[in-house]
Amino acid sequence: MKSPAKDSKPKKKRKEKLNDYVAWFEIPAYEINRAVEFYNHVYDLSLQIQDMAGYNMAIFPTNDGIGGAIVMGEGAIPSDKGSLVYLNGGKDLDVYLNRVPEAGGRIILKKTLISKEHGYFALFIDSEGNKMAFHSKK
Repeated sequence: MKSPAKDSKPKKKRKEKLNDYVAWFEIPAYEINRAVEFYNHVYDLSLQIQDMAGYNMAIFPTNDGIGGAIVMGEGAIPSDKGSLVYLNGGKDLDVYLNRVPEAGGRIILKKTLISKEHGYFALFIDSEGNKMAFHSKK
C-alpha cells in the first residue's frame, strides 16, 4: 500500500461568488390584518394571509427577485431599531411614500438623494412601528 506523499497540499476550496446578499426578508407585525392593509394600500396589492408553521404570513409577490413577507408570531416583534429593510420604490419612490400616511404610517425622512449613481431613499414608520425605507434610482 502506498502512503500519501508528505508534500501534497490539500485542495483549495472554491470560493462561491454571490450576486445578491439578501435572500429573504420578514417584516414583523403585531396585528397581521392591519399590516397587510398597510402594505396593500402602499403598493396597491392584494396580499393574502397564510398560516405557515404557527406563523401568520403574507408573502410579497416576486418574479425572480428577493422574496419577503409580513409575519406575525412568536419572536416577530416590530421595531424602529436594528436592521433596516429597503423596499423597492419603483421608478420614483414618492409614488409609494405618499401613500404611507394614508395607510397609517409616518414619513420620517422625505425622498433624499444618495448620489446620481445610487439614486434616492426615504425612511418611514409602518403601521406596526417598524422603521423601513424605500429606494429608487430617480
